[in-house]
Amino acid sequence: MNIIDTHAHLFTEEFKEDLREVVTRAMEAGVGKVLLPNIDEYTIDELKSCTLHYPDIFIGMMGLHPTSVKKDWENQLQIIYSELNSNDYIAVGEIGIDLHWDTSLKKEQTEAFEEQLKWSIEKDLPVSIHFRNAIDEVIDSIKRVGEESLRGVFHSFGGSVDELNEILKLKNFMIGVNGVVTFKNSGMSDTLKYCPKDRLVLETDSPYLSPMPFRGKRNESSYLRFILKRISEIWSLNETDVAELTTLNALNMFGENLK
Repeated sequence: MNIIDTHAHLFTEEFKEDLREVVTRAMEAGVGKVLLPNIDEYTIDELKSCTLHYPDIFIGMMGLHPTSVKKDWENQLQIIYSELNSNDYIAVGEIGIDLHWDTSLKKEQTEAFEEQLKWSIEKDLPVSIHFRNAIDEVIDSIKRVGEESLRGVFHSFGGSVDELNEILKLKNFMIGVNGVVTFKNSGMSDTLKYCPKDRLVLETDSPYLSPMPFRGKRNESSYLRFILKRISEIWSLNETDVAELTTLNALNMFGENLK
């Protein structure tokens, strides 16, 4: 079985002591590739180090996470854009808008997000989108920049059927589903049964959002199998079929170098 973790931050401090073991467990669990979305200008070196040491499994994305956006976001983006141009990255990410805790930099987040959406068109790369408490704002930005020219994944989807349908109206976008789907009261079972089989990819968002039975502990890519199992139950398909479907979706979104 070959599955792809389309979103994990395995370059962060949480994995500093045992990354080799984390990679080994992922491979033993059938995870063939792990996509690493950047966070900000300070995490570039750690991300590059991971992809250098484990090139067979790790592939990087480059972007500025919305919660890292500052007043001087234009200077931040100069650094990120220079790195995007200097090396091969599979996507622009993690980018987006986050209005969960703080809305004071909504304008700056929106401007930084839309600038990075333009990069994705320029580079012909997909985007990995963070949209916590900001689905309407994110969709508005996509439409302003040009939805027909953009493609990507709404990362860490955990919303309602209505929110799912709003995303599905964007023909070139998929949803990324992680450990939230295993939470008893998440409501995801009722939502994902309406998701077309060709519009969903798997992710862990490690080290966050560990699936049951590891909820509250550090997440890692090997736990992708628990997410796969839950989706197979929701869709009433065997795990091998769901693995094949979601891997094909990831290939269609991110390209042949995932093989």
